[in-house]
Amino acid sequence: MNQHTGKKLSPFLIAATYIGTVVGAGFASGQEVLQFFGFFGPAGILGMLLTSVLFAFFGRIIMQMGKDLQAKSHLPVIQKAGGLWIGRFIDYTITFFLFGAVTAMVAGSGAIFEEQFGIPSLWGNLAMAVATMITVLIGFGGVVSAISFVVPLLLTAVLGISIYTLIGSPVSLWGHAASIDGRAAVPFWPLSALIYVSYNLVMAIAVLSPLGMHAESEVALARGAKYGGYGLGLGALAILLALLANLPEAARYDIPMAFIAGKISPIIKGAYALVLLAEIYTTAVGSLYGFSARLADPDSARAKWVTIGATATSLLASRLGFTNLVRFLYPAVGYAGLLLLAGLAYSYFRERFFYLVPALRKREYRQKNK
Repeated sequence: MNQHTGKKLSPFLIAATYIGTVVGAGFASGQEVLQFFGFFGPAGILGMLLTSVLFAFFGRIIMQMGKDLQAKSHLPVIQKAGGLWIGRFIDYTITFFLFGAVTAMVAGSGAIFEEQFGIPSLWGNLAMAVATMITVLIGFGGVVSAISFVVPLLLTAVLGISIYTLIGSPVSLWGHAASIDGRAAVPFWPLSALIYVSYNLVMAIAVLSPLGMHAESEVALARGAKYGGYGLGLGALAILLALLANLPEAARYDIPMAFIAGKISPIIKGAYALVLLAEIYTTAVGSLYGFSARLADPDSARAKWVTIGATATSLLASRLGFTNLVRFLYPAVGYAGLLLLAGLAYSYFRERFFYLVPALRKREYRQKNK
């Protein structure tokens, strides 16, 4: 499994890879946005704006640390951010969740094949598992190419459906959030924004860490993180506005965005199901690469066997209904991921403060040269 992309990455490719790694079945379906922001009504928009800033901020920190450490996996970054013991806990959490995400995506593709196209779910499971495995075996360059290709398609579809929906039903935008049967995954919108970023970065750090060392410059890295964070916010905001315009009906569906697309046209609904499959694919690819890179050097022959074995295991697990388990784990993993965000923020501000205070630099220099 070749680690190298063959070229340095531009801000656009960095941003596209960042967006594609974060978004997946939950994002494109609208279910994540509904659970974390839709139940708050208009206040969810404030949460979405906060989310954009947090994605840009922490994405840059992760990629910068990955570049500085020349990280091939997420392990060096979380060891620096969390130290020995906390870093180990975060590492175990990330590694487990990466495998769980692959399993959930494989299972989700089967559900879409069966529900949207009338094809037995096993064929969807197999197709997603094989496509994901082949892409990861190609190497990190294949991961970047696959993810960055899908992202413009997703954003175009989401923005198109949302704009059409808002033109057709702008009056109900603020009306029905309080009448939804259900409750938000997290009780307060600021905490919801933080948890949403947290659990997404727990998964995305596996790709963002090695992504940093492939940036063409630190300026490209910073711009890529900013564009990626704002792009994520724009896409999620478009979904949120479309959901708010279709509450409470949209909240009754497992895939609310497919319901909204179906109100436009059955053809649009089918096309959006294909986009959803593409987004499941990008999440599966990023998660499988991160899982394999953690257990074996990406440049080694062992990495190929880890990838093949993980794919086969996730395919079997997907037939046992693992999707629901992972769905329930998302908020729990988000809370655990707060340790990661705290460690990243501490490392960032400590380094900035360190360079501003000469006495700290002198003390560390003396300690290193004793």
